[in-house]
Amino acid sequence: MAQVEATTERVIAADAETVFDTLADYQEARGAILPGQFSEYEVREGGDGEGSLVHWKLQATSKRVRDCLLEVTEPTDGQLVEKDRNSSMVTTWTVTPAGEGRSKAVVSTVWNGAGGIGGFFERTFAPKGLARIYDELLQNLAARVEK
Repeated sequence: MAQVEATTERVIAADAETVFDTLADYQEARGAILPGQFSEYEVREGGDGEGSLVHWKLQATSKRVRDCLLEVTEPTDGQLVEKDRNSSMVTTWTVTPAGEGRSKAVVSTVWNGAGGIGGFFERTFAPKGLARIYDELLQNLAARVEK
């Protein structure tokens, strides 16, 4: 099994604190900015960053639906880590300042991929598909926080 990784980033015309706080707001903001590939969104514990437990289903392709139950931690300032209890998937959100009134949001997801020919296709196509989904999410985030 090889590790599979998908990373997407975007510079957003809003300060890093606003962007981070919006991402960490699982109670209100996060559900509102998720693209259509996410369904059954539910906050089960917490709702504001560290200590939150969030559920959703992610439909990566027409045939592939991942049932995610995510534990949220904040290991460092400007960073959210979502660990899926149902798989090896870990998503890390990092928000840093990028000049006056701007910030850079980076999302990176890693998981243990399948072996064999299925794993080859997963390593080849899954990162691109997930990057498109996260690019839309970051676009929705920017639309919510940019003034």
